[in-house]
Amino acid sequence: MLIARNVTKNYSNLEVLKGVDISVSKGEIVTIVGSSGAGKSTLLHILGTLDSPTGGEIRINDVLTKGLQGKKLADFRNRHIGFIFQFHHLLPEFSALENVCIPGFIAGARKNAVKERAVFLLETLGLKDRLDHRPNELSGGEQQRVAVARALINNPAVIMADEPTGNLDSHNARELHQLFLSLRDQFEQTFIIVTHNEELATLSDRQLVMKDGRIVGETGR
Repeated sequence: MLIARNVTKNYSNLEVLKGVDISVSKGEIVTIVGSSGAGKSTLLHILGTLDSPTGGEIRINDVLTKGLQGKKLADFRNRHIGFIFQFHHLLPEFSALENVCIPGFIAGARKNAVKERAVFLLETLGLKDRLDHRPNELSGGEQQRVAVARALINNPAVIMADEPTGNLDSHNARELHQLFLSLRDQFEQTFIIVTHNEELATLSDRQLVMKDGRIVGETGR
C-alpha cells in the first residue's frame, strides 16, 4: 500500500535521513520510535507529502508521489492521506461537525454526503452529543477524537499520526490506542505513527526503530 525506497533528506550539509526503506500493508499499524533527533517526524512528513525528499521515492497505492506537484499533489494528499497531530489543529470558530467536514468539502464531495459521513464518524467515535460543540467546549480527548474523525473523512489510504498521544493524559492516551485498533479492525485502516509512547508502540503490528536517520531495527507482534 505504501512503499518508500532509499529516502534521503538533507538540509544544507546536515544529513537527516540516510536512505530509509519502508513497506506498509493495508490495514497495518506501524509505529516509528527512536530518540529525539532520529529523523522520525521528518520521515513522517515526507511519507505524507508535506515535505519533499532529497532522494529516493515513495509510492502510495501505486502512485509515485514525486510525479505530483502543486494542486495535483495537494488533491492527492487530501484524498489519500489523513493526518493526526499532537496538537489537534481544530479551527476554533467551527463546531466539531464542521471541523470534520472541511477536508471533504475541499475534496469537492457532495455536502450532504460529507455531513452524513462526518456524523457517522463522530458517532462511531463516541461523540454523538458533541456535534455542535466548538473545540473550547471539548476535553482534550474529545478534541483528539474529532481530529481522528477529520482524518478519516475522505476514507484515506493511510493515516499519518505524529505523537498523537503527546498532549493527552494516560487515560485518554489508552483510549486513543484502543480507538486505533478498533479502526484497523473495523475499516482496515492503515496507520503510520511516530510516538514516544511505549504502550502505543507495543500495541502496533510493527515497530520500526530509528537512529541517526536510519531504520536500525524492527519488531512485530
